[in-house]
Amino acid sequence: MPVPAVHREVRLAVRPRPAQPLSVDHFEVVEVPVPDPRPGQLLVRNRVMAVTAVMRTLMNSEADLFMPPYVAGEALWGLAVGEVVAAPGGGAEVGALVEHRFGWREYAVMDAAEAHRLDPEALPDPAAHLSQGPSAWMGVVRGAEVRSGDTVFVTGAAGGVGSLAGQIARLRGAKRVIGSTGSPRKAEVLTRELGYDAVVLRGAGPIEEQLREAAPDGLDAVFDNVGGEQLRAALALARRGARFAIVGALSGQATGAATAPVEIDTVALTARGITLRGIALYDHMDVIPEWTAEFGRGLRAGTLTFPHVRLSGIERAPRALCELLEGRHVGAVLVDL
Repeated sequence: MPVPAVHREVRLAVRPRPAQPLSVDHFEVVEVPVPDPRPGQLLVRNRVMAVTAVMRTLMNSEADLFMPPYVAGEALWGLAVGEVVAAPGGGAEVGALVEHRFGWREYAVMDAAEAHRLDPEALPDPAAHLSQGPSAWMGVVRGAEVRSGDTVFVTGAAGGVGSLAGQIARLRGAKRVIGSTGSPRKAEVLTRELGYDAVVLRGAGPIEEQLREAAPDGLDAVFDNVGGEQLRAALALARRGARFAIVGALSGQATGAATAPVEIDTVALTARGITLRGIALYDHMDVIPEWTAEFGRGLRAGTLTFPHVRLSGIERAPRALCELLEGRHVGAVLVDL
């Protein structure tokens, strides 16, 4: 298929204020020339990209993250899977499937070293490489160290990370898996389709009271992707020796907040021997091949599913991120380009 002269990319038109809800008016879709790769570079036709909650935080110039913030007037970036269409000087075969961080555009040029070659047979659907499963696997296995017989609480259980974390906890032998979410519709999906035993519903009463009813014997492991009231409630129910993986802070990310402070009783932590472990994927990149192998086996055997929604067309990408932050969907949110 010939490479066109122009393609579309999505730019941050104006930086939203930290507490301002994100809208499509903060973006612009522009038509620009397809870039020419130099020797040692690749030109990739992007096929599918992911949107994630951290992208809202990256729009805040004050965000103290390990990733640089987005720049107003420039194209956004994020994980995408695509096909190599040109590789002057080598570096990859034309037609190779690669993953990279130059999403939010239909064509991307990059140094060959910036693209990760994918095995097209590793997963049944190449889009599954864009799951947030590595973070879920890392948090359950290395962060919370979920063990056989554990009672586990997963906050933000219907998101791209949580919808896989609960399944992984079950695979690791958890006896009871409890999740939190924000709507009865999502709660039904969690218990009917994703293996959760009970759900704590945000807005349906005090979280701690709901959690006490769902986990009357307390919690052994917690995968926290939210923070705030939900983390405080989990700490109140933590059994002696409980292990907490602090993986995200959705309570702040949805509005672009740069911090998500939580008041913690350190006396309770020491008296009950509770472990709080902040854990991020960039320190555990070696879990990706481990997860990919596990995910491929699970998808083919039916012991794992990949909850996600796919929108079509790059012009839908801004709306896809807005809908994710509004809590419209269960699982990962992807855009076919």
